[in-house]
Amino acid sequence: MTSASAPIRSVDCIYIAAFSRDARLTRICVASVRYFYPEVPIRVLAGSPLMPDLIRELRDYWNTSVARWQEGDYGSGFVKLETLFGPPGERFLVIDADTIVAGRVLELWRETDPPFLMDEETLPDNEMKRLYYDWDNLSANGLPTPRPLHVYNTGQWFGTAGVVERLEFDDLIEWTMPRRLHFPKFFMTGDQGTQNYVFNRMAHRGRQFYGRRTIMRWPPHGMSDVTLEAVRNRTAPPVVVHWAGLKKRRIGDMVNPELLVFFEKYYYSRIPFGTVLRHVRAVKDVCSQWLHNKRVRIRQRLRR
Repeated sequence: MTSASAPIRSVDCIYIAAFSRDARLTRICVASVRYFYPEVPIRVLAGSPLMPDLIRELRDYWNTSVARWQEGDYGSGFVKLETLFGPPGERFLVIDADTIVAGRVLELWRETDPPFLMDEETLPDNEMKRLYYDWDNLSANGLPTPRPLHVYNTGQWFGTAGVVERLEFDDLIEWTMPRRLHFPKFFMTGDQGTQNYVFNRMAHRGRQFYGRRTIMRWPPHGMSDVTLEAVRNRTAPPVVVHWAGLKKRRIGDMVNPELLVFFEKYYYSRIPFGTVLRHVRAVKDVCSQWLHNKRVRIRQRLRR
């Protein structure tokens, strides 16, 4: 563990991974970052095509741009891997759209830390296999895989471009649009399983280039010190609150919705007719999510 007095490692930008159905949460996430960091560049990682109105609004009112990767539907989370292959030496924080920044999280990454900093997580083997990758089944199917040294949720992590090459993933991912897993039965969908696999494989080979520190706060595991008052007063601990697996159609039905509502109101405080627009969009978002879920269920029934 590094000393609290160690200088902070500079960050070139904050990437927010967003998808077409995440517009509401993306706005909230951007507002939370700007609440603590008015000037740090924010770039949205578009995992699928975003609405032009959202892109324009983020640019004009929140000084936020869209990262210049290849446009298209990357599939669940895979767009986050592109940050690894960006301009060599670029230092960044990656967060998912279903997060908020509760404090000055950039201060967690210190100059004495390695080029990557991940959330410190401890899980039993069965949960690691469910949430990341099944090393026993991978070994039995021709990909020798030891038990991981560490695992981490990829909804929040610090990284440096140019340290890990794309070829490290070639035996795991087909680089199509959308991305496809070579072993889909044994990896968590999206980037999380493969990124954990590659980083652990490199660590087993002696390349230990990442550190670990408490970065993520998952609401069901306790939010006693991350209250609305503490966040609003900028006295909450420097963590990323992540609603991983907890999204609902209505924000009011989510755990600790008061934090999401606070930053949503802050977002619309900069938008013309923001109060009215916020309510109109909230209704449209709930209807859109309902229709999407209905279509998914119909497709599943037709396949069966």
